[in-house]
Amino acid sequence: MIRLWRAFFHSRDGLFAAARSEAAVRLEIAMLILGPPAALLVTPDWAWRALLMASLLMLLAVELLNTGLEKICDHVTPERHPHIKFVKDVGSAAVLVTALAVALVWIAAFLAR
Repeated sequence: MIRLWRAFFHSRDGLFAAARSEAAVRLEIAMLILGPPAALLVTPDWAWRALLMASLLMLLAVELLNTGLEKICDHVTPERHPHIKFVKDVGSAAVLVTALAVALVWIAAFLAR
């Protein structure tokens, strides 16, 4: 139990650190806060609401991974390097693909209404 408790606090610290340093993380946290009321308006079905919220959580998770990837790349070398650019671009593409999936889920829930 102690290990899980410590892991929770490390995760909380990581989320707070990412929110302090990255505007995209703050935006996605805001979307998570606004998500439940929006989900209530979009659909009366609890399963759809859960899917809508899960999609926002997945977007935040991918953004956090991308943020960590960018931070480690900047730590390795602050200079521009083609391999580092590739890594950062691929991480950004992962966020884009996830954002598109979120949009599809929200549109599908709205149209299913």
